[in-house]
Amino acid sequence: MVEPHTHAVAPDPERAIVVGVSTHHMKRKDVEEYLDELALLADTAAAEVVARVIQERSRIDSATFIGKGKVEELLGLAEELGANLIIFDDDLTPVQARNLEEILDRKVVDRAGLILDIFALRARTKEAMVQVELALLEYLLPRLTRRWTHLSKQYGGIGTRGPGEQQIEVDRRVIRQRISLLRGRLKEIARERSVQRQRRQEMPRVALVGYTNAGKSTLLNALAHADAFVEDRLFATLDPTVRAVQLDRSTRILLSDTVGFIRKLPPFLLASFKSTLDEVTESDLLLHVVDVSHPRFEEQISVVRETLAELAASRTPVIHVFNKVDRLADRSILPRLSRDFPPAVFISASRGANLASLCDLVRSTLDLEFVEQTLDLSPEQYGRMPRFQSRGEILEVHPSVDRVLVRFRARRADMARIASELKD
Repeated sequence: MVEPHTHAVAPDPERAIVVGVSTHHMKRKDVEEYLDELALLADTAAAEVVARVIQERSRIDSATFIGKGKVEELLGLAEELGANLIIFDDDLTPVQARNLEEILDRKVVDRAGLILDIFALRARTKEAMVQVELALLEYLLPRLTRRWTHLSKQYGGIGTRGPGEQQIEVDRRVIRQRISLLRGRLKEIARERSVQRQRRQEMPRVALVGYTNAGKSTLLNALAHADAFVEDRLFATLDPTVRAVQLDRSTRILLSDTVGFIRKLPPFLLASFKSTLDEVTESDLLLHVVDVSHPRFEEQISVVRETLAELAASRTPVIHVFNKVDRLADRSILPRLSRDFPPAVFISASRGANLASLCDLVRSTLDLEFVEQTLDLSPEQYGRMPRFQSRGEILEVHPSVDRVLVRFRARRADMARIASELKD
């Protein structure tokens, strides 16, 4: 008798209600647009948003964030729609989260918890898993209570998942020990990355930065003919990807893609990903990729700038790469953007439009750091010059009986190293 084939059935997505608060500091229209982003985050975390709730208050309620009356109203809506998950666009205090879960009898997740859940879902490499687990434990530490079911829900995030799940009876001492261990591992990873970067110093380093889902990975693929994972969702990739890109015959760069930034990115998450974000802080040039078709793209630019300042990378030269111009119905804003955000270039990474102009701008910007020098070499030293051509360009050669004059162009830092190596 032939047994019928059985197929694993995917669990139904959790049904979520997203909640925002409008105060005198925040207009209702802004809150509505922020809930659009929260809904996208929920979708990325495999939750189905069935309703949106906005509460207008003069101030935040310290016990329940939105006030007891609104919580009761939210409970009725959740029961009516069969929602089993409530997501707040702001960070909740441990007391607020506990009170809300007790009243609503449903899982309650704040913005930081939701982002952590997505990072746990997206983590692929050992490094990313360590970074996410560290951030998750630092998020959980102040939220530990005797109500272990609350811990169980929080530790797993939306889909009851997460790296390195612990037994429910874990206490603060065990978590602190684990945090210490993970920090040690990240220091080792940071040292390994530093060694890797030193080995790659012969080429200029350029990093892609930008708001999540701006199109950084698509641009990396277009420039490097790579196959980095691309998806039209927030935080599609977490792990840094580094590829060599040939801008022209003499200019080759290392281009790195990094985790996207987002409004209210939890500080502990930024700290956990420090070793990854060192690709940004140690780059020679940043390409700030902007989704110019997004209705709030200028606010997203501000978020990225603030994040770069937190990373101490605000002094690194930046090119503003306005992506997805093919989605713009009205391009009359482009001249203003050129004036307000110099230097700027307008592209469509998915269609490969205007990438040549971007490469020209990258090359000319890096040229500011290049110098020319005439090297007076012996024939033996001149014979070693080909090994340096990946780090610069031979412009002229004037041989004589026992010497060779070579006019060479390279980055300032490389020129000093090349001159030193030729003397050895």
